[in-house]
Amino acid sequence: MLDLQKQLGRFPGTFVGTTEPASPPLSSTSPTTAAATMPVGPSVAGLAPPGEAALCLEEVTPPASGTRKARVLYDYEAADSSELALLADELITVYSLPGMDPDWLIGERGNKKGKVPVTYLELLS
Repeated sequence: MLDLQKQLGRFPGTFVGTTEPASPPLSSTSPTTAAATMPVGPSVAGLAPPGEAALCLEEVTPPASGTRKARVLYDYEAADSSELALLADELITVYSLPGMDPDWLIGERGNKKGKVPVTYLELLS
């Protein structure tokens, strides 16, 4: 697990051009020290970590600035109700929320909104 955390620490913090710096690489310290410096994010299934409230998309409002249009590159089937299903070549509005996994954005299409994977999108200016 520690090796995987070290490998993941080498990737940049985001691929969508936010101004937040990438997390620093892990040093070769004891496992307890390295675990204390590794940020804890949502699990692969998109569930909130214990003790943290789950993202309630109905209460999420887009930021005053920072929304962008994106073209969907591939069809995407939503894994659960927090995600938005996508069809290739459609245009959606996307934005990021503070503390959100950088591999995901909030996407809006009409009155529907949900998490969408960044890798399925072409961000437009």
